[in-house]
Amino acid sequence: MVISLDNVFGIHAKALSVYSQRSTVLAANLANADTPNYKARDIDFKSILNRAENKKSDASQLTATRTGHFGSSSNTAFFADRLYRQPDQPSLDGNTVQVQKEQAAFADNSMRYMATLRFITGRVQGMLTALKGE
Repeated sequence: MVISLDNVFGIHAKALSVYSQRSTVLAANLANADTPNYKARDIDFKSILNRAENKKSDASQLTATRTGHFGSSSNTAFFADRLYRQPDQPSLDGNTVQVQKEQAAFADNSMRYMATLRFITGRVQGMLTALKGE
C-alpha cells in the first residue's frame, strides 16, 4: 500500500513554504523601514495557493526554454507574486514601509505558520500512531 504525502498533507505543505517566504519579505520590509526610496513588498498568498491547488499552467506565467533561464519554477512563481504595497500616507523620502502594519502582518503570518505547522505535526503523529498500531 502506497501512501501519497500529497493526500496526507494536502495544501498545507505548500502553505508552510509560502508562509516562510512571506516572513522573509516582511522581515526585509521591517529592516528597511528607514531606507530612503525603499518600496515595501508583500506576497499575494491566495494566488500562490490557488495555483498550487489547481496545478494548471497559466498563460501569463513565464516559462523557461532552457533549464538555467529563470532558475527553479517555484522561485519564478514566488517572485511573480511579490507585489508592492500602497502606503496609506506616503513619506517624504519615498519609503513605503509602514512599521505598524508590517509588524501586524508579520505577527499574523507567524501565527498562521505555527498553526499550519501544528496541523502537519498532528498528521505525522496520527500516521505514526497508525503505523505503531496503538
